[in-house]
Amino acid sequence: MDANIELFKGLAGIDYIRKIIEFKLAGIYIHIPFCRQACHYCDFHFSTNLERIEQMADMICRELALRADYLQNTTLETIYFGGGTPSLLPPKLIEKILNQIAKTYNSEWKEITLEANPDDLHVDNLLAWKELGIDRLSLGIQSFDEEVLKFYNRAHTAEESKSAIEKARKIGFEKFSLDLIYGYPQPNHDLWERDLSEAIAQNPGHISSYALTIEPKTALGTWTNKGEFIPADEDFIAEQFEILQELTHKAGYIQYEVSNFGQPDQFALHNTNYWKGVPFLGVGPSAHSFDGKNRGANPSNNSQYLKNLEKEIIPFAVENLTKEERLNEYILTGLRTLWGIDFGVIHSDYGFDLFPSKKVILDQMDSEGWLVWKDKNLSLSKSGKLLADSIAAALFV
Repeated sequence: MDANIELFKGLAGIDYIRKIIEFKLAGIYIHIPFCRQACHYCDFHFSTNLERIEQMADMICRELALRADYLQNTTLETIYFGGGTPSLLPPKLIEKILNQIAKTYNSEWKEITLEANPDDLHVDNLLAWKELGIDRLSLGIQSFDEEVLKFYNRAHTAEESKSAIEKARKIGFEKFSLDLIYGYPQPNHDLWERDLSEAIAQNPGHISSYALTIEPKTALGTWTNKGEFIPADEDFIAEQFEILQELTHKAGYIQYEVSNFGQPDQFALHNTNYWKGVPFLGVGPSAHSFDGKNRGANPSNNSQYLKNLEKEIIPFAVENLTKEERLNEYILTGLRTLWGIDFGVIHSDYGFDLFPSKKVILDQMDSEGWLVWKDKNLSLSKSGKLLADSIAAALFV
């Protein structure tokens, strides 16, 4: 990388299309904080102790009831069961949560998503999920390589990964997303190309892909600190991201968010809420919420969450955002998506004019060929896509 690219080196970037798709959605995110075992790379909030899973479902229902006014009677269109591993929940508990939502909120459901591991896709589960109205499965594949799965400490096998969609399709599911991890250190890109080619061959309609990151409080973090694991370097990871862009594009996928690739009619509606700044309610331990102006979060502690809800106390800490913070979020999320950012909106909605204050840095980025302008809308060129988050940070007020 040359010195100028080094200046803006950041997280893997984003592809853009020149078409604005308007989703007017509000959604509910439900965090299920349980996993069968701990993946070696994961620092999300979860517990491997499943003894309190039924109590957790009861308290999630209680939180849903107590926070009935959070979205101010907005009609809800999406539900997303995330985690953790939501597919560990017995279907009767999923039904209980969905019934509580139906009793509490106005809804016109367009999409109900369940994150699931391939080893949980038993016929009985699939039939139950389908009957409950779940219509999108987000599958934690991560890799189709047996040795890599073992290294990650995944609970499923490569064969289960390959047969997951086929099993679900036989039950009648039509919308899928496959999660993949790139950046596993190798002497070349053969493994990643095989993983990605296998994912595309499954024709899921949607692929989410994330770089392998080293988080401090994980097994991978510990091994790295001890010198027992050497992560891939940034150039290797960037090359794998470019391979991801190239192969998905050839297969007809649109990179509509930094890590998300969908066929034209397969974009994940719920996650689009977040990127377009639409209000959403998050319930369960560690879940975040956004009311359109301010954010907040529940504690990342199962016991604390349960104790509070047993006393009918909402364990929710509000983060009041300044106008500048809201603008910076708009810039950050906009430059991760196909919509880009609109300098007219920045002026009218936030009262800022970025052109004078950011002219020098914009000119420099433009001269590098990183930017694409359409009227007052700013998006990124192919070379700029690798630098999306750093470019956004350089534009923060």
